[in-house]
Amino acid sequence: MLKISLLMSILAILFTACEPQEFDTGDARESYPPSEEEITVQVTQGSDEFHFDLVNTTEVSGIHSISWNLGNGNTAKGKEVTAYYPLPGTYDITLRITTNTGAFTEKVVAQIVQEETDYSIFTNEKFIYLSGGVDDLDGKTWVLDSLAQGHLGVGPAGTVGLEWWNAAPLAKQAVGVLYDDEINFQVNGFIATLTNHGQSYVKNFVANDPAYSNGYEDDSDFVVDYNPQPGSWFLEERGGKWYLTLSGPTPMFPVFDVGAVDGSYEVLKIEENLLELVAIDRVEGNAWHFQLIPKGYVKPSVTAELSVAEATETNTYEASLTNMDIPAGQAINGVVFDFGDGETVTADEYSDVVSHTYMRAGTYVISAHVSTSIGELTLSETVTVAANHPDYVPFLLDEMVMYNDFSEVALANVNGEDCFVSVVANPSRIYPNRSSQVAMYSKTNNQWANANMKLPAGYRFDLRSISTFKMMVYGKAGDVVLLKLENTDWGGNAWMSGVELNYTIQEDNTWEMAEYDFAGVANNGSAGDVFTNDVTDPAAAVSHDFYDIIRIMLNPGTGEGTHEFYFDELSGPHVEGIKSAKIN
Repeated sequence: MLKISLLMSILAILFTACEPQEFDTGDARESYPPSEEEITVQVTQGSDEFHFDLVNTTEVSGIHSISWNLGNGNTAKGKEVTAYYPLPGTYDITLRITTNTGAFTEKVVAQIVQEETDYSIFTNEKFIYLSGGVDDLDGKTWVLDSLAQGHLGVGPAGTVGLEWWNAAPLAKQAVGVLYDDEINFQVNGFIATLTNHGQSYVKNFVANDPAYSNGYEDDSDFVVDYNPQPGSWFLEERGGKWYLTLSGPTPMFPVFDVGAVDGSYEVLKIEENLLELVAIDRVEGNAWHFQLIPKGYVKPSVTAELSVAEATETNTYEASLTNMDIPAGQAINGVVFDFGDGETVTADEYSDVVSHTYMRAGTYVISAHVSTSIGELTLSETVTVAANHPDYVPFLLDEMVMYNDFSEVALANVNGEDCFVSVVANPSRIYPNRSSQVAMYSKTNNQWANANMKLPAGYRFDLRSISTFKMMVYGKAGDVVLLKLENTDWGGNAWMSGVELNYTIQEDNTWEMAEYDFAGVANNGSAGDVFTNDVTDPAAAVSHDFYDIIRIMLNPGTGEGTHEFYFDELSGPHVEGIKSAKIN
């Protein structure tokens, strides 16, 4: 039995904006919403016993908006809307008419008493995918697909929300309160439950919601204390698109709160193991993208092995993918082989065998970057080329060259290991260092934190003719700056291959030139067969074709406190084979 009762005399609440603005004409209807007595609606049966067509028949002049609360957790806008009530219950329909001054009248205009059940929702695959259906009394729990590109994103309204920001895998891991949160959907009672372990991650513009407390900014958004209460969910088709609506006594959202308009999320894709949504935030009007997977679900992956074989031609190697396992419905979309010396080859087919010839001796990492329908896969193998190619012509200048001046020239990047190394403005841009930018080194509670510059694969320092390295330093008088050469082929034992010298800063906060001349200097006593009392001796194995990395340390061996200094214009002997450096 269906009962529709139009309530024409329910108390209306009239609110007027603090500073109303009048229109150009004198029509009062253009400044104020209609009274409670003037609000009328028409409710008729829709396409079936579960759908109802609602029409606002109120006479309203001037610019205004019409919004409906359908009493089932859903809202709608516009003069004519359709409401869907698939479950037994009594549903109050509320109409709000708002003028452009902000004044509005809100009134309960109809009551739907639904006594029937639309059992089709329990067999609808979208409801089953989302909640597990009637066979899963505990519901189905979803988490962000944190390992997928685009598990979160944002873009302009009208898009899928990935144009401006497309979150890389684990992009928000550092905030610590997002990827272990989960949302559960039960079909019994259409209950939505957010589990957040006491804290949630929210957009900055919703962080002041009364339900949130003790908020602090972390990676451009906010971590807040929050105790979510169970809410409700429903799926509904509107205008040919499906929408998930979330509501509750406290904010309800799919793990990350972007302030979705009316708690509505357009369903871009829903499958047994994938939920993809987009929502419009109510403050900036942007589109926010969400990609979730069931809790505990392990996504299928494409697997393969990289085969590298020496070809018959001198210094030539062939690379290909072997033992490929491609799950049903998945595909390999492309393969790029990187031979570690700056040369890459894009395969026409993923089964292709590609080859490359090395001109210089050295150790190279060959990588295959595999793009698949379910993610990226990188495979690698290492090869050692024993000698230069017969056609190779050595190129070695008997002079010092600039490695990195952090302003214009960079032979290779300088990175930090267990410390921060950043390019900053010169703290004292006067003689002898007028560079606009320099490097800053900062370590805290770490003995061996180092800045380092590693040469490209196949290149090594040559100490036989020129054995001096230089750099400008600026810091605290008495601090010690160490410069060390190592061979990274030794892996975790690279320190045993090294040779090092120290420079003590002479004056506080003054640029000065630090020089490190390795002539007559022995390398580490643990270097074994390559130990020598003079690393510049042409007969020594380490004098050329050996060292490939510079490490710079401040107060090495001191592991307490924070230690900082600036350095610039790192230079040394020319590296054989390198003919140019990057111009910034």
